[in-house]
Amino acid sequence: METSTFMMIFFILFLIISIWKIYAFLPSKRLADDDTTKEAQDILRALMIKVMKENSDDIDNKELFELMTNDAEFDKEKFWRFNQNKLNNLLSNYQQETK
Repeated sequence: METSTFMMIFFILFLIISIWKIYAFLPSKRLADDDTTKEAQDILRALMIKVMKENSDDIDNKELFELMTNDAEFDKEKFWRFNQNKLNNLLSNYQQETK
């Protein structure tokens, strides 16, 4: 066999191994604590609206964040990444939808 044949065999072999390695590290299912899904955002939006209705509408973002995270319906295990910035994005999206 010639050198070019060996080179082609090794190239194809290493290409298959490389593709398999990439495939093995790609996420194939959603995580249980994924808070970026539409359903999770809807839960957070409903909780935000509930907290805003229970309290006055003129509370600031920090108070709203504290009230939301201390609410009984807030799932601390699922929304462990929820922070002030995500609340600001949620408020911004809510305001754009209500306009």
